[in-house]
Amino acid sequence: MPARRVLLMGVVNVTPDSFSDGGRYLAADAAIAHGLQLLREGADVLDVGGEATNPKAAPTSTADELARVIPVIEALAAAGANVSVDTTKADVATAAIAAGARWVNDVSGGLFDPRMNAAIPEGIQLICGHLRGRSIAEVFHDENHAVTWQEVAADLAARLAAFPPHVRATAWIDPGLGFGKGANPETNLELLRHAADLERQVGRPVMVGPSRKRFLRRWLGLGDADEAALDRATVAACEEAVTAGAKMLRVHNVALLRTTLTAYNQ
Repeated sequence: MPARRVLLMGVVNVTPDSFSDGGRYLAADAAIAHGLQLLREGADVLDVGGEATNPKAAPTSTADELARVIPVIEALAAAGANVSVDTTKADVATAAIAAGARWVNDVSGGLFDPRMNAAIPEGIQLICGHLRGRSIAEVFHDENHAVTWQEVAADLAARLAAFPPHVRATAWIDPGLGFGKGANPETNLELLRHAADLERQVGRPVMVGPSRKRFLRRWLGLGDADEAALDRATVAACEEAVTAGAKMLRVHNVALLRTTLTAYNQ
């Protein structure tokens, strides 16, 4: 793999209330078709989630989350996709791995469900996310906190230390853009621009997920811009992140970003 190889993670939201595309792919058939389309467009990993992580979304039971994601993960894995499950629940992670997921993307880094620390077997890669709080509602109460990249690095290192060595050895880290950082563009951009510092400090590669998030509107003065404008803003943020050393990008619009990444993946 070339030294500058950047991975692209495509978002598959099997939810009624995700902030960007909630309800669009709630039916399993629609989510599977969407995932296969992202795969054709160049996604390296498909991130399948069954619970929205925005402050207006309703909490999802384990049973409902499983019912949403397991058929989709099974179908995408059977089609040859490299599948991630986006969950904070250990039971969902365990079932998703049995269904064919090879990644666990936990935005809480194990904080919401401490059993996650023992739920990831060898051969499965964790993406350890950064936030503060014990629930999504609690996290967003602190959305105006001007966290620094050094604080994020220290928190992520502490999260990873709670996992067993086989998990830490292959884990990725995610600074959690927007999670407790609000829509302040400078707070979020600082994390993008210090991707290499985060990797060096924690010792693990960095994934970022700026896609369509609120801070992009304020950064570029987009106001009530439509989805297409937010996707173009996402590309600009991803270019900043890759230039700064990020190794994976989590986005909704894979096709648009794939063209931009061509130069980095030579």
